Amino acid sequence: MKRFPWYLFLLAVTLLLGACAGEPKRDEQADGPSSRKISSADVADAVPRPESRARYGNRSPYEVLGKRYTVMQSSHGYRQRGIASWYGSKFHGRRTSSGEVFDMHLATAAHRNLPLPTYAEVTNLDNGKKVVVKINDRGPFHDDRLIDLSYGAAIRLGMTGTGTARVEVRAISFDEPAPQRVAMKQADGTFLQVGAFRERESAEELAGRMMEERLQPVSIQNGGGYFKVWIGPYQEERDLQFAMNRVVELGLERPHKVKR
Repeated sequence: MKRFPWYLFLLAVTLLLGACAGEPKRDEQADGPSSRKISSADVADAVPRPESRARYGNRSPYEVLGKRYTVMQSSHGYRQRGIASWYGSKFHGRRTSSGEVFDMHLATAAHRNLPLPTYAEVTNLDNGKKVVVKINDRGPFHDDRLIDLSYGAAIRLGMTGTGTARVEVRAISFDEPAPQRVAMKQADGTFLQVGAFRERESAEELAGRMMEERLQPVSIQNGGGYFKVWIGPYQEERDLQFAMNRVVELGLERPHKVKR
């Protein structure tokens, strides 16, 4: 029986490897802007509307890259400042965590802890530009990032060139009680700090618990190397004392007052 020439075998292997190397996998492609030229005027705000929780993407807790994350029970009163980044062409057309198809040209976003979907107003703190987004995805899984915006939302905020921006994220809710009139101002502008953590995730978990207990509005302040969970402000001393006692009843240390 004739043997297959060894040099022909090597040639075949070389050609096969060359063909594989010339066809990059999708995961190896770099993320970037759209191939379409769009401007801020081409990207409309997401239109907030009451929606039930998505069937996918709300399991809690969940784990990514060895870290556990908790999904908040409610977005009511959520307002937080941090760093936003954006994602685009690499993920365009893929499924988001909620099951919706990601369209980089729409005003959408990803968040680690807010329920899916959540509508939110995002403000670029450096230039004052705003956009309303629908949060339908999970991420960004970096400790120094608060939210990951679609390419379209990033255009609205004027941050595609810098890649990141300082932002404020304010959740838009549909069944929040109307604000009560304030009769007294004994404790005007007084917040309660209920916790301080080195890790943002721990602060977000406590903030979510405060929201579940209706101790709101809740905010997370970043300063001095700590992520601090504040509730308030309280205008009436009796409301402040009630919130303070409720925090203690939940098994937490007695919060201290903070003046802004």
